[in-house]
Amino acid sequence: MVKYNVLVGCTGSVASLKIPLLIGELAKSTDIEIDVKLISTEHALHFFDKSSIKEGVLTDVDEWNDWQKRGDPVLHIELRRWADLMLIAPLDANTLAKISNGICDNLLTCVVRAWDLSRPLLFAPAMNTYMWNHPLTSKQINILKAEFQYIEIPCIEKTLICGDTGKGAMAEVSTIVSVVIERLKEIKKETKQENT
Repeated sequence: MVKYNVLVGCTGSVASLKIPLLIGELAKSTDIEIDVKLISTEHALHFFDKSSIKEGVLTDVDEWNDWQKRGDPVLHIELRRWADLMLIAPLDANTLAKISNGICDNLLTCVVRAWDLSRPLLFAPAMNTYMWNHPLTSKQINILKAEFQYIEIPCIEKTLICGDTGKGAMAEVSTIVSVVIERLKEIKKETKQENT
């Protein structure tokens, strides 16, 4: 069985509370064999315990500690080469703004900026309802989808942890996992057709 490499990025949304569950569900998929690596922004680490992720968590510190001299591997490039698919879940308003404007000031945004656009990049937005409804959000989401061909896993409507009710909550973990698996099966099918 072919194993697919999925690179997950998480950002500073309270939805990062679900990262241990998301990583666990991806890793135990029976539909397709998946190897998972996780990149976390510093703010995302506020919402989950790094030690709960048996696969480990990559952060900005790893980017800078791994490179000591010319010729050493550059982590954000190595991760881009390794991954068959990238998933950013949750994608908060701050990182959405950075990515849509080409800013790459941390490990996660550097991987995205260096991403091979022939490979799928999925994102699951998560933010406060009023942030979601801000006119900039739809413009920035459109850049990711229309200009970069990234795939949105739409947010859902519910009462958020802050108490506001409306759109902005990250899609359910089961939905995100299903979309990832579906896209990996498409890659598998495309690869099979190329090899025949």
